[in-house]
Amino acid sequence: DGCSMIVLNGQVLVQAGQFDIHDVEVVVATVDLNDIKSYRASISSFGVQVAQTKRAERSPEHIFCEDVKLIRRRNEKGAFPTPSVEIKLKYHRPEEECCLGPACWMWDYLRRSGASGFFLPLSGGADSTSTATIVHSMCILVYKAAKKDPNSLVAKDCRRICGEKGQWVPHSSQDMANKIFHTSFMGTDYSSTETRDRAQKVADQIGAYHQHVTIDGIVKAILAMFFMVTTLKPRFLSQGGTRSEDLALQNIQARIRMVVAYLLAQLLPLVRKRSGFLLVLGSANVDEGLRGYMTKYDCSSADLNPIGAVSKGDLKLMLKWAAKEYESPVLEEVANATPTAELVPIVGDVKTAHTQSDEEDMGMSYADLGQYGRLRKLMRCGPVSMFRKLCVIWGTKKPSDVAAKVKRFFFFYSVNRHKMCTITPAYHAEGYSPDDNRFDLRQFLYNTKWTRQFAVIDEEVIEMESESNYSINVINKKKTGQIKTQSGRGKKK
Repeated sequence: DGCSMIVLNGQVLVQAGQFDIHDVEVVVATVDLNDIKSYRASISSFGVQVAQTKRAERSPEHIFCEDVKLIRRRNEKGAFPTPSVEIKLKYHRPEEECCLGPACWMWDYLRRSGASGFFLPLSGGADSTSTATIVHSMCILVYKAAKKDPNSLVAKDCRRICGEKGQWVPHSSQDMANKIFHTSFMGTDYSSTETRDRAQKVADQIGAYHQHVTIDGIVKAILAMFFMVTTLKPRFLSQGGTRSEDLALQNIQARIRMVVAYLLAQLLPLVRKRSGFLLVLGSANVDEGLRGYMTKYDCSSADLNPIGAVSKGDLKLMLKWAAKEYESPVLEEVANATPTAELVPIVGDVKTAHTQSDEEDMGMSYADLGQYGRLRKLMRCGPVSMFRKLCVIWGTKKPSDVAAKVKRFFFFYSVNRHKMCTITPAYHAEGYSPDDNRFDLRQFLYNTKWTRQFAVIDEEVIEMESESNYSINVINKKKTGQIKTQSGRGKKK
């Protein structure tokens, strides 16, 4: 985070970039020192302080203003330099910061790691597409810097990572992406053609080296092995199975994707006749980490995660911003699509949107999750204090409904807290990151029943709803004239 500035008498003369891939950025400005002298003289308190200060005796250690003379130097055109004028400060919107900040972080990580690129399981959903968009932003920044100065450190690092020599620089961001960015759509029988097509379009517009991989054979082989050992053939809920069977069948798909991702990351450079290895990128957002809506050791487990501390809402805003900034309409299409894991059988036409929904599976919306996260971490709320605050914030909801939401959140938060012990290192953005390794040092083992806290909430719900019912009865009686008004003109009881 840069934004170094030169300010003269409260006026900003120059501002460095907030996000930059160069190690050092130097900014300069020309100032008239008489402006400083005049400004200080206009403040009476400075004059009082000077009058009350004893003048120091001359010594080699002291330099007095009258002993200093500035030499006027003319520029190349023979004119004296013109003082810099005030500029308007540049502020990045949150969606820009979500894209540019991680992009610079990833470039620094890549050039220091010795890796030859990135690998990303690209599902065509908002999370993995957001990670791909950040890599795209990184490639744009590096391409522009290398093109501007082929002898810069950025250009040299670009040549080293891309495996090129001489004065080579990429002729476009897509040219660079094709050399360092590898993606794969890991489909199953339960994947829709809609997400597969979106993943292909995203990869094409970024310029990534993209492949489609079908993992059904691996899934069937593992289930066949399980049947040989136990004689049990697990089924999905929609096929008459239990909840445990359904989750096991979903999790095995997710974990196989992680294994395949690391296999491809290790061997794809060899396939492309290049050296080195690829860093695997994760794409689990902060809200899913907070709720625990992820499979342990699935595609959320990676070498680094650019969006691990960014909320779902900000990611969608970022995709819509990038769609316009980078002229990539498919990004807005992804942002408007319904989030889905695509781990259960599809109901209906395979070409339509998948029937599985993340928010339905979680039992809460991403907007609510963001609210819970900020109250839990930033406001340091437990179940009871969160319930009380939300009763005020959500004034139109019944206390019993608010209580049910709070209880559901804290149950899943506590029962899945152990997943944060192995979370992938992420770029820190949101203040409510649940990453216990660096940003949230609370314990990870809780009583998932929250016995005392939930009992207090239940007592307050009864009290609040009884008060509410009493108030409603009083209002109704006033309307029907059963209670006298203050003016005494109401009907008698």
